[in-house]
Amino acid sequence: MEESGSGPQHFDVAVDWRGSTVVVSVSGELDLATAPQLSESLGLVLEKGPTGVVIDLSSVGFLASAGMSLLASTHQQLGEGAVFAVVADGPSTGRPLALVGLDQLFGIFGSVDEALAAVETGKS
Repeated sequence: MEESGSGPQHFDVAVDWRGSTVVVSVSGELDLATAPQLSESLGLVLEKGPTGVVIDLSSVGFLASAGMSLLASTHQQLGEGAVFAVVADGPSTGRPLALVGLDQLFGIFGSVDEALAAVETGKS
């Protein structure tokens, strides 16, 4: 059976705590239909008061404006309370974030290790 594109999309969120820093890995398409699921997961994570938050978009094939808005609002919610970084390497994630200027708001990195190193030093 072939997917028509109008059915449910593959989308997954995985949460990995590394001390007081959390890595939230997203896979699939991050758009208007899936952003609420990520928002709910981030809400639960933020309640626990992490000192660092890394959003890993390296397995995201499509990043819509709803996803970008969610990243910006999460960064704003954290304020000075935690360091925020995004892993977005490639044309489907890194390029859109740079085009709308979000790379000026928070750190965008090519790998989780790079993002974690920046979070640990407080330089995202």
